[in-house]
Amino acid sequence: MYAHTEWQDAPITPSVLAAKLGIAPSSVTEMVKKLAKSGLVSHVPYGAVRLTPAGEKRALTMVRRHRLIETWLVQEFGYTWDEVHDEAEVLEHTISDRLLRGIDARLGSPRFDPHGDAIPDADGTVIREPFVLLAEASIGHTGRVLRVSDRDPELLRSLEALGLAVGSVVGVTEHGIEVAGVEVDLPDGAAEIVWLSSEERVGEVDDDV
Repeated sequence: MYAHTEWQDAPITPSVLAAKLGIAPSSVTEMVKKLAKSGLVSHVPYGAVRLTPAGEKRALTMVRRHRLIETWLVQEFGYTWDEVHDEAEVLEHTISDRLLRGIDARLGSPRFDPHGDAIPDADGTVIREPFVLLAEASIGHTGRVLRVSDRDPELLRSLEALGLAVGSVVGVTEHGIEVAGVEVDLPDGAAEIVWLSSEERVGEVDDDV
């Protein structure tokens, strides 16, 4: 639920949640009822599901664990950005809070994971600059790649082969994009998983990305 609204404003519905999770809508309905009873989500029949403040706090805690682990695997163990998601999905439920604090300290408290997703602070604070989805950016827009979705490892590998990564400066053209002054033909679906800075700040590069 948190991931669905992190980079766009439309709330998630039970049917969309079921499709994302690959489970039956009836199972999602039961899960939502349990979460609502626990005070973690708010929901009206046939309407959207929204995290409550308590639910968002719980979600941010898990997001922090996941993204710190992804960053740790890339920086310390040589994983590539297309390999870390599934590994982090397992480890995030098993490591202790003490180890997580050690990982954070070891990495220098990074602000972003390998895909450009913001890593919440220990208190749940998230810092993110204004952004625009590449598919919605206007022709002539220039910005840095802030984030690339990790939902499709093969697409991540294709983008990496094209020289596009978090921090790359991208210019939006009539026919696609330019990276380092070179016209690039994006693979199908790529424009829907890349987010750019919405303000032109190409001279500034965040060392944490």
